[in-house]
Amino acid sequence: MGKINPIIKSDLDYIISTDINWGKLEGKTILISGANGFLPAYLVETVLYLNDNVFKIKTQILALVRNKQKALARFVHYMDRTDLQFIIQDVCKPIVIESNLDYIVHAASLASPKYYKDFPVDVLLPNVVGTYNLLELARSKKITGFLLFSSGEIYGEIDEQFMPVKEQDCGYLDSMQVRSCYAQSKRIAETMCISWGQQYGVSIKVVRPFHTYGPQMPLNDGRVFSDFVANIVRGEDIVLKSDGLSKRAFCYLADATVAYFTVLLHGEVGAAYNVGNNNCEISILELANMLIKLFPEDNLKVVMEQRSDTYLVSKVYRSLPDTQKLEKLGWKPKYSLEDGFNNTVQSFKLK
Repeated sequence: MGKINPIIKSDLDYIISTDINWGKLEGKTILISGANGFLPAYLVETVLYLNDNVFKIKTQILALVRNKQKALARFVHYMDRTDLQFIIQDVCKPIVIESNLDYIVHAASLASPKYYKDFPVDVLLPNVVGTYNLLELARSKKITGFLLFSSGEIYGEIDEQFMPVKEQDCGYLDSMQVRSCYAQSKRIAETMCISWGQQYGVSIKVVRPFHTYGPQMPLNDGRVFSDFVANIVRGEDIVLKSDGLSKRAFCYLADATVAYFTVLLHGEVGAAYNVGNNNCEISILELANMLIKLFPEDNLKVVMEQRSDTYLVSKVYRSLPDTQKLEKLGWKPKYSLEDGFNNTVQSFKLK
């Protein structure tokens, strides 16, 4: 294995030190779809790190990815491994696996809002057809566990009285608005999971990530916090393309990764869990100013600018998860906003 970014190594050390029964994964085979994506890639790296530092019998990872070059770039430090195998195909095509399979994590999805306007079909299909293909694979292989990556977007427009939002409190989504291609298809994917669980006994669990940030996050995916980090990394003024009054709760990637494994290995079958940090709610404008203050040596400022019409703006003013259900499994976030964003920026500067 090549040299890992020191921020990522520190994250991995923290993740494997948590009170999770990692032995449930030892010697198993895990298929992770969309494995080179921002969130699932940390799952891959965590298992490889466990193989190097904890497990006596290596766990095999089948990394299903659509773009081989992107996958090789993301996992450049792991190319000599026998415990990491790439499956190059679209998740929307039938998936044939000859080997035994113990776990499936379905995280293949076009989650960036920049795709919603011009490529809504491409956004929708992995969440529906891809989910079907993987559930059928899970059914045929009689796997131990299936984890779906859904999204906090499924809640739609929630009245303030329901904040922080609990897993059962879904709000309004207009199915005739193209921006609903992502949230509605995630809702369908969840219903598919519970249906395959009911009719075929597939052991499904669901995580609903809220706003997550950290090392290796794509800096060009159109999300405002990605734009802000990109500005800081490049030494540019932060460009804010709204009034900045919307509020979001941001969760650092290492904390989120611990949550995903917690649900996979300790969560209730047939249940969905919010994954976010409701201790870190902040307005977009406050986040921009916080980042400026974190790096005073750069002498940057916040610049207000009108957003391009290629981006479909969310109607959700506030997005705050209730994580009590997850916390009952023993999960607790470690990183503050300041520490998490400092780590994120430093991880890019140390490349």
